Amino acid sequence: MRSSQAITIRRGVPPGAERRAAELYWEAFGRKLGPALNPPDKAVGFIAAHLNHDRAVAALAGDRLVGLAGYRHAGRALTGGTAGDVLRSYGLLSGLPRLALLALLERDPAPGELVMDGIAVDPAHRGSGVGTLLLEEIGSVAAALGYRRVRLDVVDGNPRARALYERRGFTATGTERTPYLRGLMGFGAVTTMRRPVAATEGGRG
Repeated sequence: MRSSQAITIRRGVPPGAERRAAELYWEAFGRKLGPALNPPDKAVGFIAAHLNHDRAVAALAGDRLVGLAGYRHAGRALTGGTAGDVLRSYGLLSGLPRLALLALLERDPAPGELVMDGIAVDPAHRGSGVGTLLLEEIGSVAAALGYRRVRLDVVDGNPRARALYERRGFTATGTERTPYLRGLMGFGAVTTMRRPVAATEGGRG
């Protein structure tokens, strides 16, 4: 664990914080995920029930979860749930189109890449360095697992996040235009950004 002022960074979602983690994730990505998982309360419950606790780094203020960043490793990401889970939760008729929408958001990692599964920070703690601490810890996780790069995807409707990533050394390597999703999910382009894993990052944790 590491601390900065009143914020502690740890690996993994703390036991009992599943609902809080899902709320933070939904607050950050609900506009994008809404068409696939709405209504919001059901969506938050679904995310909470299928979290992979060990695929995140978390920021705590005291014992309250105020931020988290997920990542994908060995086929598992922070947000889990199989196609069968979606169909059981939403029903066959409603679940099938939801699965199609979720498939549009899938991104396959290249060899040697740790893919981030989103970063979410409590609005009251934004601008206080929490996002930077989470990104630093993701770099440490990537180094510990033997990855050469960290990759993330940022939508065009989130310039604040992109600015943070650029400040932390991420470089845009390509943009996919998705105008057909702007009305549905709120974004019309997705930019892929990558950052090499520094050798010194493996020593933190």
